[in-house]
This record gives sequence, C-alpha cells and structure tokens, in this order.
Amino acid sequence: MKRITLIIGGSRSGKSKIALQLAAPYRNKVFVATAEATDDEMLARIERHRRERDPSYLTVEEPVDLNMALKSLPKETEVAVLDCITVWLGNLSYREKVIDQTCPEIDGFLEILHSPPCHLILVTNEIGMGVIPADSATRQFRDLAGSLNQQLAERAHEIILSVSGISLRIK
Repeated sequence: MKRITLIIGGSRSGKSKIALQLAAPYRNKVFVATAEATDDEMLARIERHRRERDPSYLTVEEPVDLNMALKSLPKETEVAVLDCITVWLGNLSYREKVIDQTCPEIDGFLEILHSPPCHLILVTNEIGMGVIPADSATRQFRDLAGSLNQQLAERAHEIILSVSGISLRIK
C-alpha cells in the first residue's frame, strides 16, 4: 500500500532499527541514504548502517535531490526507507540551498508525498526538545527541521516515536 510512515525520535534512539523492522516483510525494498562520508567517523557510521541492512535492499545514495530519487525508484519497489530527513536538511543547508527557510528541493520532496511511489518509511530527528541553541544558524536549522517534521506528520498515515529503542505509535 502506498502510505507514509514517519519515524521520529532523538539521536541514537533506535529510529533506523525500527524502520528496517517495518520494511523487513517486503520483498522489493529500497534504502534511500542521505548521508555523505565527509570524514572518517561518518564513513564508519555509513559502513555500520550498511552492515545492519540485509542484502535484499537496493541502496540509493542521494544527499540532495530526494524528489528525483523517489521518482527514479524501480517500478516494482514496494517500500522505501529514507534515512534520514535531518541529515538531508543538513546537506541542503551546507550547500546553501535553503534561503529564508525556503528551498526548491524541500518543496519538490513535499510535493511527491501527495502521491508516494510506494510505502515510504521516513526517518527524522526530533531536535526541538533540547536546549535552545546559542547561535542563530543552529536555531534556524532547528526551526526548519521542526517545520518540516510538522509537514511530514500532516502527510503521514502513521507516526512512530522512538525513545531508547522503544517505539510508540502516536498516529
């Protein structure tokens, strides 16, 4: 079924593990990875995530254009795990694609969610529950992530909150 599941939680809360568990029963699976190996530590993270996935996933690495990545999925794709929205926002911000809290890549991604190509499992971080960031750029990023998470929640058929590896369905 073409639906959207949003998995949200803090860093290292078990979001990715939950996403993989939800996708496990499907035969034709795609993993859309947004992370880029910008340093040795991130490369190790990416490698660890690759090992955690079973080899039946087709992996698509796309750090910027999620709209294009989703439109290009093989037609037999039953489920796509997109991990992670927050990293993708960081990529867009780093590339200075977000201007005054607007961005064509975000608009395109939100547009495709009106008619998803398959069951989409979106992984994102809840970053608004901590301390108020000290600098303007970090506050703007937090605001952008919070706004996008709200828009994703509106479109999602199901929302799962992940806390310390425990999932709680909130929608």
